[in-house]
Amino acid sequence: MAFREMLQWVRDNMDFNTTRVFFTSMSPTHGKSQDWGGAPGGNCYNETTMVEDPGYWGSDSRRSVMRVIRGDHGRATAQTCRSPSSTSRSCRSTARTRTHPSTRSSGRRPTPEQLADPKTYADCVHWCLPGLQDTWNELLYTKLFYP
Repeated sequence: MAFREMLQWVRDNMDFNTTRVFFTSMSPTHGKSQDWGGAPGGNCYNETTMVEDPGYWGSDSRRSVMRVIRGDHGRATAQTCRSPSSTSRSCRSTARTRTHPSTRSSGRRPTPEQLADPKTYADCVHWCLPGLQDTWNELLYTKLFYP
């Protein structure tokens, strides 16, 4: 897997006494409201609350990939004094259905029809609303300046 290759390259080529490496996982998508207890055929539009189910895992997320990332990152921690820092955006952001997607991806205000069907216009990877992304930036800032 690409992550294993990247981590091996980092272990072999980076001096952890002078360099810090950060890896961020993919942002989750929230395309199917029935995943979090909503109506079948629904989506993330007009969501105002967080997903309360602690076992929730979006249908577009792949647990197998996250297990590999956690496993390889854990081995890196055991093998080096300082390991790459990992922020699991996928696992930690899944409950926040209301904080994205970007509704301005085309540069124009979406039509009512588009709003009702975010899959036709929304950019579910790039976050547009303040809140969650600002929190990730603050966490990165803290890791950079207060290791």
